[in-house]
Amino acid sequence: MSHPLYIAFIWHQHQPLYKSPGSGVSLSPTQQYRLPWVRLHGTKDYLDLVLLLERYPKLHQTVNLVPSLILQLEDYIAGTAFDPYLTASLTPDEQLTYQQREFIIQHFFDANHHTLIDPHPRYAELYQQRQEKGQAWCLANWELPDYGDLLAWHNLAWIDPLFWDDPEIAAWLKQGRNFTLSDRQRIYSKQREILSRIIPQHRKMQEAGQLEVTTTPYTHPILPLLADTNSGRVAVPNMTLPKQRFQWAEDIPRHLRKAWDFYKERFGQIPRGLWPSEQSVSPQILPDIINQGFKWICSDEAVLGWTLKHLFHRDGAGNVEQPELLYQPYRLQTAEGDLSIVFRDHRLSDLIGFTYSAMPAKKAAADLVGHLQAIAKMQRDSQSEQPWLVTIALDGENCWEFYPQDGKPFLEALYQSLSDEPHLKLVTVSEFLEEFPATATIPGGQLHSGSWVDGSFTTWIGDPAKNRAWDYLTEARIMLASHPEATEENNPEAWEALYAAEGSDWFWWFGAGHSSNQDAIFDRLFREHLFGIYKALNEPVPPYLKQPVENHQAQGNHTPQGFIHPVIDGRGDEQDWDKAGRIEIGGARGTMHNSSVIQRLWYGVDHLNFYLRLDFKSGAAPGQDLPTELNLLWFYPEKTMVNSPVPLADVPDAAPLNYLFHHLLEVNLLTQSIQFREAGDNSQWYPRFSRAQVALNSCLELAVPWADLQVPPDYPLRLILVLADEGRFSNYLPENALIPIEVP
Repeated sequence: MSHPLYIAFIWHQHQPLYKSPGSGVSLSPTQQYRLPWVRLHGTKDYLDLVLLLERYPKLHQTVNLVPSLILQLEDYIAGTAFDPYLTASLTPDEQLTYQQREFIIQHFFDANHHTLIDPHPRYAELYQQRQEKGQAWCLANWELPDYGDLLAWHNLAWIDPLFWDDPEIAAWLKQGRNFTLSDRQRIYSKQREILSRIIPQHRKMQEAGQLEVTTTPYTHPILPLLADTNSGRVAVPNMTLPKQRFQWAEDIPRHLRKAWDFYKERFGQIPRGLWPSEQSVSPQILPDIINQGFKWICSDEAVLGWTLKHLFHRDGAGNVEQPELLYQPYRLQTAEGDLSIVFRDHRLSDLIGFTYSAMPAKKAAADLVGHLQAIAKMQRDSQSEQPWLVTIALDGENCWEFYPQDGKPFLEALYQSLSDEPHLKLVTVSEFLEEFPATATIPGGQLHSGSWVDGSFTTWIGDPAKNRAWDYLTEARIMLASHPEATEENNPEAWEALYAAEGSDWFWWFGAGHSSNQDAIFDRLFREHLFGIYKALNEPVPPYLKQPVENHQAQGNHTPQGFIHPVIDGRGDEQDWDKAGRIEIGGARGTMHNSSVIQRLWYGVDHLNFYLRLDFKSGAAPGQDLPTELNLLWFYPEKTMVNSPVPLADVPDAAPLNYLFHHLLEVNLLTQSIQFREAGDNSQWYPRFSRAQVALNSCLELAVPWADLQVPPDYPLRLILVLADEGRFSNYLPENALIPIEVP
């Protein structure tokens, strides 16, 4: 029997608890929420996703709604939630305090400017003033209408384009400027109106059979780490752990039960699927999930790879080799019973999450459908009796900020193609499992302890700041346990504060790896939740909770923190490069000393390109302070191939300059022209075609397609940059090192 290729999309909708418990910090009722992301993502991302899907009734999908998100949506709908952004937006212009004006100038451009600011001329005008003239100039020169317009546009820009045909919204977009307090009040009312439709729409589509709604442990905690922080050493045996071992497995059934009951009240039925927070699993958490009644969970292909002791490789097109291992559900066998589990295709999920936003919508949709058609062909060629299930699971909110029109053109093109393709069938996970129960089995004890990030927990534990936060949480949990009289019934404040502090998001932002414009606020919120435990128990708050967990000054050198998609125009847009790796050059000792013309090197990747940026001293010019030639030389570790030495005169005979390299991209900084070459026999270099982009303006920016380098996905590369004048070596960077790059 020939099966279509079944595809399960799972969109994960989540926000941590931004609501402060009061926690010893003087807060007025209008400031109980620290950040606005529930309200803003609520108007931009949660309703439109399912409304678009509803137009394509043949396509079934799964949406995961985290309880902590729904709780906060309900507060905003009720009009009881106020965040500092909303408070400022509803303040009469003439009553804005100096501190509020500073806050507005600093934070009311917290959005991707390419997609949310630039399309609106007045918003873009204000943004350019801040970027070009600085915050101090705006504070000194802006008049009340400037603040009034910025307050309005920050809220308007986050309303999804799907709703722009609403007469009121259309009128505001056309108006453009001179917004009044009354306008802003109406915009806020429109936001609440959109928020109020989110849960009813999900419930309606679930009852119609087009949607499956799943849930997550109550406040999105990482269950394996609640069970035992030592589980961090399963994937990383030498991990440095917190001073105290957090081992409170009894909190797991509490989070699961609260999520289960919460779901039943909102959706009128029991949930079948559970999205474990951060797709993190371990053998220890399975009994509680089974005992609560969940039928299936999902995780990442890296977890499956560790579990099966199988490394998933991909061909040159990025498609999985041995796909039958990944594209099937498994049955986890435990003494408490069985539980189904599906594993997502990490790369297909990441293409939507991080790469397709940089491509034309129809081309991106065609690329994804092409991958699925290739998998469908592999399924037919395998002559498998069992149908395959491709799981694409990802964050359902943050990626759309980087897409034009919030992803609407991409999703429309994708959904139309999938509706027209007879060999591809979109299903909910439960639909598939009911018709084709899992036949492959994994003993529960064999399941790897890990998450969607590299199959490990290093994103949430092991770093000094993350470990410090775990120690603070451990102390607070011990304090709560020392009060057996404080039950959830008679002291809910203490328990709610604990659940909030156990959420994964705080640990995500602490330490190395991730950073945002709100790091200090996340730090404060975490400590406020811990404050809330002590306050509810009438216990003194430890002095260390009054100090930040870590220093939030700007970092120096750091590795890439995520995919980037910069516009190559030589201007070094700060948002384009905010997740790039960074190497400080100007302050290094040795050859690249303080007088170095090159001050800083940035680098990063997405699925299409490698990106490089060089920042120069102000006024530096090629041919004067700066050599005229920049050479990028690519070194392929542990790969047998023809390599050649650096083709320049006077190259020092010292590592890494005396290594042999395989690809060379020479950039003429005067003309911005490029020459791409590949190593050949007898130390020769041969010309090759390249689609690399280069731009030199206030900085140098480069994009080199992976197709030029002809390397498969998941492959390590190394890079060195060599400066030259008329073919003679001048200098190189980074000093005494190679830049490590992983092809995604």
